[in-house]
Amino acid sequence: MSHQRPQHPGTAALDAALAAPAGTTPDAGTTTALRPAPVDRPAPAERPERTRPRRTTATIAEVADAAGVSRATVSRVMNGRDTVDADLAARVREAADRLAYRPSNVARSLSLGRTETVAVVVPDLANPMFQQVLRGVAAAAGDAGYRVLVADTAEHVDDEQTVVLDARLRCDAIVLVSPRMPERALRALLPQLRPAVLVNRAPDGATPTLEIDYADGVAQIVDHLVGLGHRHLLYLAGPPESASHRRRLEALRVAAAHREGVRLSEMPAGASVDAGYAAAADVLASRATAVVAYNDLVAFGLLARLNELGVAVPGDVSIVGFDDIELARFATPSLTTAAVPQVDLGRLAWAHLQPGLTGGDPMPDPAPIAPTLAVRASSGPVPPSVRLARRDTAGAAPADVVPLVDVRWVLDAADGDDVPAAELVGRVADDATAPGVPLVRYATGADLPPVHSPRPYLHPVHTAAGTSVTDLSPVDHRHHYGMSFAVPVVNGTSYWGGRTFLRDEGPTLLPNHGRQVPRSRRADAGTLAEEIAWLDERGADLLREERTLGAAAWTDAAAWVLRWSSTLHAEHGDLRVESPATNGRPQAGYGGLFWRLAAADTTAVLGDGLAGEAAVHGSTSPWLAFVQRRGLASTTLVLVQPPAQVRPWFVRVAEYPGAGPALAWDAPALVPAGGTLAAGLAAVLVDRALDADEAAALAVRAWEA
Repeated sequence: MSHQRPQHPGTAALDAALAAPAGTTPDAGTTTALRPAPVDRPAPAERPERTRPRRTTATIAEVADAAGVSRATVSRVMNGRDTVDADLAARVREAADRLAYRPSNVARSLSLGRTETVAVVVPDLANPMFQQVLRGVAAAAGDAGYRVLVADTAEHVDDEQTVVLDARLRCDAIVLVSPRMPERALRALLPQLRPAVLVNRAPDGATPTLEIDYADGVAQIVDHLVGLGHRHLLYLAGPPESASHRRRLEALRVAAAHREGVRLSEMPAGASVDAGYAAAADVLASRATAVVAYNDLVAFGLLARLNELGVAVPGDVSIVGFDDIELARFATPSLTTAAVPQVDLGRLAWAHLQPGLTGGDPMPDPAPIAPTLAVRASSGPVPPSVRLARRDTAGAAPADVVPLVDVRWVLDAADGDDVPAAELVGRVADDATAPGVPLVRYATGADLPPVHSPRPYLHPVHTAAGTSVTDLSPVDHRHHYGMSFAVPVVNGTSYWGGRTFLRDEGPTLLPNHGRQVPRSRRADAGTLAEEIAWLDERGADLLREERTLGAAAWTDAAAWVLRWSSTLHAEHGDLRVESPATNGRPQAGYGGLFWRLAAADTTAVLGDGLAGEAAVHGSTSPWLAFVQRRGLASTTLVLVQPPAQVRPWFVRVAEYPGAGPALAWDAPALVPAGGTLAAGLAAVLVDRALDADEAAALAVRAWEA
C-alpha cells in the first residue's frame, strides 16, 4: 500500500474528527491516542435500526439568524478573522454565547486549511521516558493553541512506517521520537512527513533533529564504575533495531577499549522490566561486577530478580541504568543512571517544529544533548572478594581440588566387536598405585536404533572429581548421545537421528538414516586414532573420516582437556552438508561436533565478551563456557574451536543444555569430489565455576601441544 499526502489539508482534519469519540471536542494541549481501526471484521447477520440522536447544540445558521448576519460572517468571527466590523463581531459573539454555540472542529479545519493538531509517534508509550517527552510536547503545543495526537508503535518495526504516515495524514506536523526503522527507510520517509522533528536519531541535514550525546553519557558511567574499582562490565542490550541501543553499545565498546584493564561483556535483553528480570541468572553467571542496563526499566527488572535471589546490590554487583525516569530514585536500592532531560526534550522538539507550522525560519539544530550522571545507591565499590581474586593467576587450581597427573586411553575388547570400545582414565597425583580415575567411555554406537543414526559417541564424560557432563538419549531428544559427530543431512542422508527438516513441510520422519561405522581404532597413551566409514541409508559408502581423540591433564589448573579432530574425505563424489537452517528454519544451523550436556540445577553459558544463550548462539566466539551447579558442586565445561577453524555456534540452554560449531549455519557446506572437510573441538573440564577471564585463559591453552 502506498501513502500519499492529501491535496487539501482539511481532509486530515475530517479524519481526525471522525476518529474522536462522538460528541467530544479536544481542547488545545490535550492528547488523543491513535489506534488502528479493526480490519476483516465480518458484518453481523442483523443490525438494529439506528435512530438519529436528538440535536442539543445550536447550529451556525441559528447563530446567524439570532445575530441578523450571514453564516459566512459568523464563520469569519468564530475563526478570529479581523475583517468583520467590531459591532457585528460583538453581536455574533453575544448570540453564540446565548445559544451555547460550539464551532465544529471539522468545519473550522476545512475553513482554515489546517487541523491545529500535531502527532507524536513513540515506540512504547508504556515507557515513562517517552511519556515525559510527550508531556513536554503537549505542554508547549497547548501554549500555542495546538492539540497533540499520540501514536504508539509497540516496538513493531514492520508496522512503524504505516503508523507514522497515518498519523501525519491526520495532523499538521509530526514529532518522531526514537523511531526504530532502519536508517535508509527513515531517510526515504522524512521528506513525506515535513513539517517534522526527529528526536533521538542522527541528523540528516534537512529535518530538525534533537540528538542525545550517548558517548558523553556512557563515558560518565564507565568512569564512575572504573573509579569504584570495576574492571569487568556487562551491558544488557536493548532492542537490536533501536538506534539508541546501537549508539550506546558503540560508546561502551570505545570507552572500555580506551581504559586499561577494562573488559566489556554483552548480553541481549530488551527494553522492558521483564527483559531485565529474565536476564538475572545469566548476569550472575557472567561474573561481571557491574552491569550497565540499556534503560532504567531493564535495570528495575534486574534489581527485582536479584533482590529475590538474595544478591546484594551494590555489595555483590553494581547496576547502572539510562534515562533517569521518575521512578529511578524510588527503586530499591535507588538507581544510578544517566539522566536525560525528557520533558525539556519534548518542549525543545515543539520549539523546532513550530517554525515549520508558521512559515518562520527554521531553528538550527542544537548541540547533542549530554546526559548527567545521577549517582545513587545501586553502584558501589567492587566487592572485596574480587579485589583479592585479582592477585591470583587466572585458571589456577583451588586448594581443595586434587589434580590429575596423567591420562591414557585403554581399549576394551570385552565387547566382542571387531572394533573395541575405549576408555580414558586418569591418574591422581600422589597415588601411583591406584587403578585410575575413569574419565570417558567411548562407545562404537553399534547398538543404537537405526532411527537414531548409529555413530560412535563419548558418554559418560567425567570431570576429575567424577561429575558427568554428558547426557545419553534424554527424553526431550532421544537421538542425542553425549558428544558425537552428528550432522542432519549429508547428500540426503541423516547422521543426526530423528526427524529431518524439509522446506515448506517442517520436521518429517524419513527412512534416510545412515550410520558411522568404525573400521579401526589404535590407542597410544593419551591419543586414540581411528578410521570411520559413513554409510548412507542403503549401506553404501558415502565418505571416509579420519578421527583423532587426544587428552591431557593440566596439573596446575586441576583440569583436563579432550581434543577431537576429524577430517572428512569426499572419496565417493561431491558432498553437500545441510542443516534445518539451510532448508528454511531460521537460526537452526545445528550439525557437526555436538556436545549434549547433562542436566543441572542451574546452567549458564559465557563466550568471549558474551553472556547468555541469545548472545552466544550464532556467534563466532572462539570458545564457550558452560557453568553448571548441581547441589553444592559446580563444574565448568569450556568448548574451544581450533584457532583457524572458527564456525558459528549452535547453542541451547533454556530448552536443554547443548552446543557445537555448525558446519552449515546458513548455507550448505560443499566439498568437491576428492576434497576434504575438517572439524575440531577441544573441551576443558574443571571442577569449579569459572568466570569469563578464567575460561578465556584456559581456552588459549586448549589447542597447545
